Amino acid sequence: MNLESALRDAAARFADTPVHYDGTPPTTVTVGEIHRAAKAVAAGLRELGVRPGDPVAVQLPNRVETAIAYQAVLLAGAVLVPVVHIYGTREVGFILRESGARVLVVPDRWGSADYRDRLPALRQDSALEQVIVIGDAPAGTVAWAGLTDERPEFVSPGRAPDDVCLLAYTSGTTAAPKGVQHTHRTLLAEVASQPEMLGGKPDDVQLAAFPAGHVAGLLGLLRFLLLGTPTVVMDGWNAERAARLVAEHRVTFTSGSPFHLAALLDEAEAGTPVGSVREFLVGAATVPAELVARADRAGIAAFRCYGSTEQPTISSGRSDDPLPKRQFTDGRPTPGTEIRIVGPEGTELPAGQDGEILCRGPETFIGYRDPALDDGVLLPEGWLRTGDIGNLDEDGFLTITDRAKDVIIRGGETISSREVEDILLACPGVADAAAIAVPDPRYGERVGAVVVLTPGAELDLNRVRAHFQAAGAARQKTPEQLEIVPDLPRNAVGKVRKTDLRARFGAATPG
Repeated sequence: MNLESALRDAAARFADTPVHYDGTPPTTVTVGEIHRAAKAVAAGLRELGVRPGDPVAVQLPNRVETAIAYQAVLLAGAVLVPVVHIYGTREVGFILRESGARVLVVPDRWGSADYRDRLPALRQDSALEQVIVIGDAPAGTVAWAGLTDERPEFVSPGRAPDDVCLLAYTSGTTAAPKGVQHTHRTLLAEVASQPEMLGGKPDDVQLAAFPAGHVAGLLGLLRFLLLGTPTVVMDGWNAERAARLVAEHRVTFTSGSPFHLAALLDEAEAGTPVGSVREFLVGAATVPAELVARADRAGIAAFRCYGSTEQPTISSGRSDDPLPKRQFTDGRPTPGTEIRIVGPEGTELPAGQDGEILCRGPETFIGYRDPALDDGVLLPEGWLRTGDIGNLDEDGFLTITDRAKDVIIRGGETISSREVEDILLACPGVADAAAIAVPDPRYGERVGAVVVLTPGAELDLNRVRAHFQAAGAARQKTPEQLEIVPDLPRNAVGKVRKTDLRARFGAATPG
């Protein structure tokens, strides 16, 4: 089966399933209505010249049009390229160039951002032929409203299960994001495994708060489109509003970072009734054990998970796992997934011993857009080298103990330290720089900058912020802590010893 037929079958089976979008204004639609609109947009994409296999980039916040656009791209047999809505021209420009996207879908505005102002820069050095704008479409673009008009019955082209349907970008150990390729088969396998870990009961209602451009947000969207789970979607996180939505719609499960869980518990302790929530899958950052225990005391079974864009869910707890397992481990392998813990020579290690995590399963991606990046990541016999360090206990539960990849995970968003450093090094007065993850009680981690200045130069955090804004970097990549040092500690081959920097500045006060 491919996603086109799966979406069609689900739309018939769950036609009346409600999806509530808490935007401005709030809107409630059904899975059937989304599917009918998506068929019209898919036909419109074909009229614009989109053919099977063409990459189509979609940069939208959580709104009804996002579900329609995502489904339309998949129905058209094209390759969906989701882009996080808060990304700036720097990130989006790279994704457009590397993906070869011929079509981009954006809103006219979201919050204080006017996406139309970015279009001239994004058209440069990219393969863009058409830009579709939701809202006030300027000259030279296509108005979304015209694509939603009824058209003759659309017939999907019928893609093969192993054809690429998703190209999702994630930051890694290099400065540039990596394009992760998933097929119809791998994506359907991931969605099919979800009810075994979270929300598999007939009366379940989901609260979806992750941005749709993030792989976790995409999976939440596919959950209601393919599994018919009644869903409440938030357009931007607000803890007070989330708690009210939980109470109003009797939400039974949700997922998020430790920040989201802590904020929901704060609201519950302030008196908002959130007792309908039974389960909370928490990840995307370091999860304090006390937070899981605090949720347990509130009647919410919180549990950790582990995954990546390359394999979205590698392991996960379950609501019926014992509390210590939910507090201190990242759960068991997901259905069909195998995990190996290996030493430096690739030999398998015994239970309880730390080593590098290898995994394989039906959800494993098939390779990067740039095949040169596959080397050393995709191993023989389908194994994925995660680059993360952990161990398996005697009961088969996985615990992540370190990240070999030099990244910062802020509120669930993976940020490349190298990319932050490249921008820092272009800042006037900066002679050398290192970006590190600094623990943060709200976001899990924040971006810390440790810099060496040129003689006579001065720098403060406000100047750093202005420099990152001028560089077009996304806001979450901007350093929130600045430390000025005479030199950076390095090892014998000249590599910066970031463990030293984290130990020295990891508990410093932002400033």
